[in-house]
Amino acid sequence: MTERNVPVYIVTGFLESGKTKFVSEMLADDGFSEGERTLLICCEEGEEEYDPKLLRKSNTVKVDLEEMEDMARFVELDETYMPERVFIEFNSTWKLENLYAATKPECWGLAQIICLVDSTTFDVYMKNMRTFMTDGLNEADLVIFNRCTEETPKSPYRRTVLAMNNTARIFFENTDGSMEDGVSDEDLPYDVSAPVVEIEDTQFGVFYLDAMEHPDRYDGKTIHVKGRAFRMNGMPKKCFVFGRHAMTCCVNDIGGIGYLCKVQGELPKKDAWIMLTAKVEAAFSPLHNRDAIILIAQTINPAKPPEEEIVTFNN
Repeated sequence: MTERNVPVYIVTGFLESGKTKFVSEMLADDGFSEGERTLLICCEEGEEEYDPKLLRKSNTVKVDLEEMEDMARFVELDETYMPERVFIEFNSTWKLENLYAATKPECWGLAQIICLVDSTTFDVYMKNMRTFMTDGLNEADLVIFNRCTEETPKSPYRRTVLAMNNTARIFFENTDGSMEDGVSDEDLPYDVSAPVVEIEDTQFGVFYLDAMEHPDRYDGKTIHVKGRAFRMNGMPKKCFVFGRHAMTCCVNDIGGIGYLCKVQGELPKKDAWIMLTAKVEAAFSPLHNRDAIILIAQTINPAKPPEEEIVTFNN
């Protein structure tokens, strides 16, 4: 008997974020669906319903789970329907950790987590229901903001997500159906084409995220920026971590962010605030275990702490 390998796609998002519409479009896409037996598990009842004709045409059976405890039925559902792939339209109030903990068939393997976001309610929900919003954003491989217009603040929204999950792919779906990634040099609050890129205290978060996502943009540039000199165990000689403390989701999530910095002379004092002028090199960073930027210090001077010592990602 051929061993089954069943990809599982988790589609999450908070309150009317367009999950049903997204899954329906995937099932109707001939490039994605080729008649595979599909098990669609719906964990909440939304305003939009699935078209029975689409389900039949796409060889999909839909099963509703009304309570979080019903996730214990996963093995039973697999044995009943023997799917070739699984979609889970997830209820974001149930928390993904409970889905991970649920007993699942051994043949099921996580393929992708997609988080849908209604751009028109993002700010309100982030302020008032942050825990439910960030659960999916923290875990997603793909984040799609929908119902976008020219007025949608795409760059700030992008930075907010990347601060929580810097590996997520992020796209914005406009009301006309067009898609874009929201990345633009013009959105940066500093001039990356200047002989020396001056990064203000309030812009450190933007710089950190943009350099992490686009290290080549900074390769060969000279930057002038304020931060702290952190030390870590196992650091290469003549190196320190230049960075700051940042708040990603809430006060409880404050942690350090930064980049490896090489020096020719004496290392700055541990945890000291410094004004750094450095040449930037895009290269593999052992600090991040991926391609990033490495700073080559040119001048290091003592500095006073900024007015706001904790970095946020809204500027």
